[in-house]
Amino acid sequence: MVMLKKYHEPPEVVHAAGAHHHDIEPHSVEAVLVVAADAISAARPGARRETLETYVKRLQKLEEIADSFAGVEKTYAVQAGREIRVMVKPHDISDDAAIKLAHDAARRIEDEMEYPGQIKVTVIRETRAVDYAK
Repeated sequence: MVMLKKYHEPPEVVHAAGAHHHDIEPHSVEAVLVVAADAISAARPGARRETLETYVKRLQKLEEIADSFAGVEKTYAVQAGREIRVMVKPHDISDDAAIKLAHDAARRIEDEMEYPGQIKVTVIRETRAVDYAK
């Protein structure tokens, strides 16, 4: 609250920030909404419990699992680890195999990891044809 006052934030903002953790009693609709939003955020699975180190290890483990499948070129954990995008070699993986890979990777993640919420597995198989007109 001191910083907000120092930078001349409106009194309503200062009050809502103060009510945020019940430092002061909320007396405005905005303050009550901030308290409610904080409670909802704190109640979500994984909130405020995961350190940076465990977060990074979880992302690495997600990528390792997907990278371990044959035909995978590169895997990226995105959306704060809520999704992995698996790039496959189009000559090694067919469309049907891509569907099976997504399913198999999801099952391995379920079996080998603990995580809040759900993780979306997206397999991307792209074939490009390039030619030049001279």
